[in-house]
Amino acid sequence: MRNSPSIASISVSIATAGVLLVTASGCSSRPSNSGQASAEGTPSVSSSPTTTPSPSSPPATTTPSAVPSRPPSAAPAPAPNPPSAVEKQLAALSLEQRVGQLFMVAAKATGAEPGTMEALTKYHAGNVYLSGRSKAGTAPTAAVVSSLTGTVSAATTGGLPLFVATDQEGGYVQVLSGPGFSTIPTALVQASSGAAKLRTDAATWGKELRSVGVNVNLAPVLDTVTSPEFAPSNAPIGHFQREYGYDPANVSLLGNAFANGMKDAGVAPVVKHFPGLGRVVPNTDVSSSVRDTATTREDPALEPFRAAIKAGTQWVMVSNAYYDKIDPANIAPFSPTIMDTMLRDDAGFKGIVLSDDLCSAAQLTAWSDADRALNFFGAGGTMLVCADPTSIPAMHQAVVQKATADPAFRAKVDAAALTVLRVKAGQ
Repeated sequence: MRNSPSIASISVSIATAGVLLVTASGCSSRPSNSGQASAEGTPSVSSSPTTTPSPSSPPATTTPSAVPSRPPSAAPAPAPNPPSAVEKQLAALSLEQRVGQLFMVAAKATGAEPGTMEALTKYHAGNVYLSGRSKAGTAPTAAVVSSLTGTVSAATTGGLPLFVATDQEGGYVQVLSGPGFSTIPTALVQASSGAAKLRTDAATWGKELRSVGVNVNLAPVLDTVTSPEFAPSNAPIGHFQREYGYDPANVSLLGNAFANGMKDAGVAPVVKHFPGLGRVVPNTDVSSSVRDTATTREDPALEPFRAAIKAGTQWVMVSNAYYDKIDPANIAPFSPTIMDTMLRDDAGFKGIVLSDDLCSAAQLTAWSDADRALNFFGAGGTMLVCADPTSIPAMHQAVVQKATADPAFRAKVDAAALTVLRVKAGQ
């Protein structure tokens, strides 16, 4: 999704969605989930030797000198664990509905276009984000959200509620404004207020989002820009003052204060753009072959993300850049090293691995819509953000077709869908 002032990002996950999930009794949102048989022993039997009677003695009556032992009773096999509520929800969904839960499609904040509505109704998209800019205020925005959530049904999402996201960072990246919405300053200005006040302010901004039905904020930015001098050249982040500082410790303290304030308001924060865009020059939204030549797998700049994961964040957005010292052959959303090894194994993240926009970003021009989706989910992604709703049909159909033909890929789809459902249930 767009990292510039003209485009928004996305992501959602909250316990409130879990309540809706139960009432709607559906399943699926970044997109987890045996009896043992015990062996029986073979009874051993000993027999006595045959006694031959002596000629001068009367015949003896032979009796067995040993009685066969009773076979040991086999320990009963432990009963398999009954399926969880979320696993039951997944089982109730068709493959098409499961795949739909893995997409977050853009809807214009001023009113959804036909392509968005088709993605929600025909292609079962289970998540949506408000994009662009709206100055209409809270009441008209709530009406737009209601038109989107009104598509939920047994036929579309299996009755599961939508994650509704927007990009309300502040400064140049604030999708929703007008009556009822605060004017949020840039992250660099937010940082000057200190962590305690920032958390309080973020809770206020989060409550404004909740009041219109938004339950996920595609913020905060946890990228560490290397210095104030480099910031103007850092097109995606520093140029727009989206950074919380110039060292990982301050970024971690202040960026996570924003995230905690959102949680306080019942809005799921999405930390971004893992493993960081603070060292690149071009912007992946408008340039291709954007590469980070410095960040490593154990880089100090990863600390803000690690801290967010330890604090319980359920959403991490991955950038669209290449990382030459981590996986030079693959952009981050196509890299198992970044999404599985670094996030799942190294950081212990169990939530939704969200892409940045994979539909309109210039960095993705070398791949077809279908390959973008297949590569992302094949590499371990959970939920794909798509700024262009007209790309959804090709992406959805490609994922369904491969999941039907390839059991290993189907397992990835089911695991991702289960993760989404678990987060929707507030787990």
